[in-house]
Amino acid sequence: MRRLILSTLVIALVGVWAVHFAHSRTSAVAAVRHADDGGLTLPLKANSVRFVAIGDNGTADSSEYQVGEQMQKVQQISKFSFVIMLGDNLYGGSSAGDYASRFERPYKALLDEGVLFYAALGNHDDQNEISYAGFHMEGHRYYTHIEGNVEFFVLDSNYMDGAQLDWLQQELQKSVAPWKIAYFHHPLYSSGKTHGSSRDLRTVLEPILDKYGVNVVFSGHDHVYERVYPQNGILYFVMGSSGKLRNGDLRNDSLKAAGFDTDRSFLVGEITGDDFYFQVISRTGQTVDSGVFKRQALSAAGEESDAIPGSN
Repeated sequence: MRRLILSTLVIALVGVWAVHFAHSRTSAVAAVRHADDGGLTLPLKANSVRFVAIGDNGTADSSEYQVGEQMQKVQQISKFSFVIMLGDNLYGGSSAGDYASRFERPYKALLDEGVLFYAALGNHDDQNEISYAGFHMEGHRYYTHIEGNVEFFVLDSNYMDGAQLDWLQQELQKSVAPWKIAYFHHPLYSSGKTHGSSRDLRTVLEPILDKYGVNVVFSGHDHVYERVYPQNGILYFVMGSSGKLRNGDLRNDSLKAAGFDTDRSFLVGEITGDDFYFQVISRTGQTVDSGVFKRQALSAAGEESDAIPGSN
């Protein structure tokens, strides 16, 4: 099991040892900035890995299209090359028309630019989505993809059976990527009032993520945005409001480092060296959270070292 550098009490009182943010623990929303007038907080360093995370997006309503337009504006500045989809990619059907109205048209400008989308399955998704070329699942419920110095582990949290857990352990064990990011639909930690934390899933999955040095985890399902305080050194995000929204659905509890539950949003990230920069942008172009998470070095035994490495 990975060990924390500081005790849980010190983390709660002083701040998170691995993350440096521009706003305090008690602030749910960072200072507002506009993505469409050059307000990106990312460093945009050479050879960095840049991507967007969206979840619960496939509604085909005007809000999904407006989020897509904001993503396009960000892509013109940041040149992110791929999008991770956290499930509930298509609400209400899986016909050719559904793929067109819920995916191909909302993100047409990005697709035309060659941006790739890598999907996970949500509880509202049809199993046949794994064969849809635009989601790059290649017929698999769970799979990996490597982008620069980052390996992404995409899971199907609808059916977390023994075969999938064994596969995940094997893939993590053989991974040589400095950064390991997992994403799947149901959140292990969430302050959402409607669903909240998936505790049964956490029981079987979290020990594996801890043991093999996963750095960041993304999920959806709760129709809000939340950044959870790191748990055992792992940074957890809930991004379930890129299409659906449950207004006012976030609790103010000890899990929540930041949150946004009054409009749709998406996350844009950049990984460079040992740093993961992130920025969450609303449907209207406001920045509602941003920060940088520093990757911890692992010892040969698979535990965190006490030294916090600097950026490369």
